[in-house]
Amino acid sequence: MNGPLFYSKILLFGEYGIIEDSKGLSIPYNFYKGALKIPNKINSISKASNEILRGFLKYLKSSKIKLDLDKFSSDIDKGLYFNSSIPEGYGIGSSGALVAAVYDKYAFKKTTVLENLTREKLINLKNIFSIMESYFHGKSSGLDPLNSYLSIPILINSKKDIKVTGIPSQKSIGNGAVFLMDSGKISSTAPMVNIFMEKMKKDGFRKIMNEKFIKHTNLCVDNFLNGDLSALFNNTKKLSRIVLKNFKPMIPKELHSLWKKGIENDSYFLKLCGSGGGGYILGFTENFEAARKQLIDHKLEVVYYF
Repeated sequence: MNGPLFYSKILLFGEYGIIEDSKGLSIPYNFYKGALKIPNKINSISKASNEILRGFLKYLKSSKIKLDLDKFSSDIDKGLYFNSSIPEGYGIGSSGALVAAVYDKYAFKKTTVLENLTREKLINLKNIFSIMESYFHGKSSGLDPLNSYLSIPILINSKKDIKVTGIPSQKSIGNGAVFLMDSGKISSTAPMVNIFMEKMKKDGFRKIMNEKFIKHTNLCVDNFLNGDLSALFNNTKKLSRIVLKNFKPMIPKELHSLWKKGIENDSYFLKLCGSGGGGYILGFTENFEAARKQLIDHKLEVVYYF
């Protein structure tokens, strides 16, 4: 058995903000993908993944999600695993793709991308995925699995207002780009979210979130969707500066000076990709070649050309 493919995702804007009801924009990233599979021959990778699915099954039994858990259990006993190229702990939705694959295969009455995806259906799907993915993160918005499952860009206006959206078509190759930069270390979502929740208890940090971080996140989403590049880079620069100043624990120490350098010379602007702490960092630049030379020691992958 080989199930359909589910792709990684990139939250272009909205990390941490969407917890506090900011806008967000999530896009599929088809470079990485995964599928449920029953192996012909068990190896260490499939065995480790099978154990994760076994733990997930136990968790799902205590949830109220309507899934065919008998079939899921039977397939796990046959060696079922998630065959994936999505790097774990990198902020691009490895657990989201797994959750999407399990829902697709075992949900009794699944919502499909072929339906008229009303706001109610999207919110309902997101809530189901939130419960399912919480097994992996302690707390999940459900957005990663939703994006992976539908494989189309998703615009979050608020927690109760999400919709599928189109994004401006990218150039086959251009000067400007959105890119991923490999920090070289794996991160874990739950500890980062815990740090954020502790910070939110302080009035000063909460004020910065509401008056600056969310404001510029919302502007970035609007600028990107409207194709207003000069405003986009202006607001991304401001957002990058706010993150460097207020989210230092989420940025690997060895990247602090690189982060600052991009802001100072306007060559690139870095922001968190997911919860931070490691994994990928997201970059925005008006001149990718110039940015690449300055970031020569780091592996870069272009996600979108301007």
